[in-house]
Amino acid sequence: MSRWGITVPFPELPLAECRRAVEELPDLGYTDIWSSEKSGDDAFTPLALASQWTTRLRLGTAVASVYTRGPGLLAMQAATLAALAPGRFVLGIGASSPVIVRNWNGLEYENPLARVRDTLRFLRSALTGQKIEDVYETFSINGFRLDTVVDPPPGIAIAALQPRMLAVAANEADGAITNWLAPGDVPQVRKEIGPDVELAARIFVCPTEDEQLARRLARRLLTAYLTVPAYAAFHDWLGRGEVLRPMHEAWARGDRRRAMEIIPDAVVDELVVHGSPEFCRERIRSYVDSGLSTPILALMPTGHDPLERLRRLGPA
Repeated sequence: MSRWGITVPFPELPLAECRRAVEELPDLGYTDIWSSEKSGDDAFTPLALASQWTTRLRLGTAVASVYTRGPGLLAMQAATLAALAPGRFVLGIGASSPVIVRNWNGLEYENPLARVRDTLRFLRSALTGQKIEDVYETFSINGFRLDTVVDPPPGIAIAALQPRMLAVAANEADGAITNWLAPGDVPQVRKEIGPDVELAARIFVCPTEDEQLARRLARRLLTAYLTVPAYAAFHDWLGRGEVLRPMHEAWARGDRRRAMEIIPDAVVDELVVHGSPEFCRERIRSYVDSGLSTPILALMPTGHDPLERLRRLGPA
């Protein structure tokens, strides 16, 4: 059986109230919990808590930005989590987006491919306890050494959407993390990294048979994400450029409502899993059948009990 991950915290359940759900996850068939980070909970705190709530789940960040934390701080936080959950932590890193890095954090966003690659190489060395004196393409490090060295060091995965970043993940990291793809897109991504590299993907899941509600919630997310340049380029590469062009044109005009309305139902249904829990489980398994190693479910808020939805979506 493949791994079966879930995104924490859960919608409609505050982080402080997640313990009971996390403790139950292994018995429901879940193997992993992965955090996300945008403008709510940070990537590391939910995992630090979960590491003390259960020893039966792998923990991962999906993802921590290589811009909003310096390389040394990323190494420190990774070492902390790896010490709390020996052998169970994966550090997922990525470039994030200009909105988050520039607009929300006031930082420069330049040469993301090189920045991710350089951070990966720094972390490989730093997490073994080496003293780092090195000049990378996008930053330099002078004399950093971790006080806490963990054995084994955590695995490192890279958020990757297109061939060049996927190549870095395949050649230098322990896995690739992607997002916003359909089961039929998985072979195209898998081809870039080969058969043996772990491929994880966050899959947005709306377990409701209220089709209108599911599509309405999905369209809000899709316009927020797919208008980001990296995701627009990703879907151009996957072959959706033309079908998404009207959405992009409406968004560029400032007509956000129209951009949401004109995403075709077929695209919504490809990229967001919705329907009965039984249908959702089978749809998620189709990603695995297509070559995905680790589905990371991200529950969308529907006003229903999140714990009950977790129970009904678990593979056990």
